[in-house]
Amino acid sequence: MNCKQFNSVKLEEILVSLGHHPTKQNEKEAWFLNPFYTETQASFKINKNLNYWYLHSEGIGGNNVDFMKKYLNASVKEVLEWAEKQNFSSFQQQNVIHSINSKPNYQITEIKKLQNEHLKSYLHQRGLSKVVYPLVKEIHFTIGEKKLYAIGFENFSGGWELRNSFYKGSLQKKDISIVNLNNENQNETGKRIVVFEGFMDALSFVEMKPFFIGDLLVMNSISLLNRTKEHLKIYSEIHLFLDNDKAGETCKNEILKSFPEAKNHSEIYALHKDLNDYLQFKNNTEIEKKQQIDLKSKQEQEESEINQAHQTYRRKR
Repeated sequence: MNCKQFNSVKLEEILVSLGHHPTKQNEKEAWFLNPFYTETQASFKINKNLNYWYLHSEGIGGNNVDFMKKYLNASVKEVLEWAEKQNFSSFQQQNVIHSINSKPNYQITEIKKLQNEHLKSYLHQRGLSKVVYPLVKEIHFTIGEKKLYAIGFENFSGGWELRNSFYKGSLQKKDISIVNLNNENQNETGKRIVVFEGFMDALSFVEMKPFFIGDLLVMNSISLLNRTKEHLKIYSEIHLFLDNDKAGETCKNEILKSFPEAKNHSEIYALHKDLNDYLQFKNNTEIEKKQQIDLKSKQEQEESEINQAHQTYRRKR
């Protein structure tokens, strides 16, 4: 997605996906409370015809890219990377108009158990072992003329989140994913769930806590926040492992506002972007320690052999 494409998405939809709703609106404009800071009177206005925003309390405004740069405190590149992960319906509608009466340029050719060694190696690089293999699939697909394969994580609507060492995307309909771990039939008054933004973080949790009993919810996009909150209503125990960035912080706060009893665990990986980043760091640290121990042991063994050789030489003299 480039700047022109992202700026064509309805700004109202972006704000709602982030948990901000208009206090008043008409055909031409919509008013919101300041999304950057706390305020009691709406000073953030959207011109619906121009798809531009203006913040009266600060005297600033602009397009979608300008808004997300300030909201995420990020560069244009980082904003577009964030936008690429979302599932904005107003952007999809434009794509549908473009490709009306034409077939999608992708096709899933095979879905099977994870077997490909390159994909297994990719998971290993992300700190994940065969413990997580049953939770994913190996997806073979084509995009245009390209034949590709990736690790697939299924969502509620039968769509797939896809990852390999050089590709990150999704196919078919975007939706949240729910996974029940260890086949427990939780009762209605004791249901527990753990919430993540992406499936790599969910797999990291399974890697770290393979005997956890309960459900995992993967949002797959923070634009699915409202869908997530709707599903969380049936759970009495909610645990949050969201990303340590502006979008993750906003998402966490919106969930805690609706479910004050939910527990946030992001302090566990406070120095890292997300749970998977923390797991990789933890694994690399343990490997480094083991290497240091092995090196020390080897050095001690070599010193011992040298000393023994020296003593033998002295006895011969």
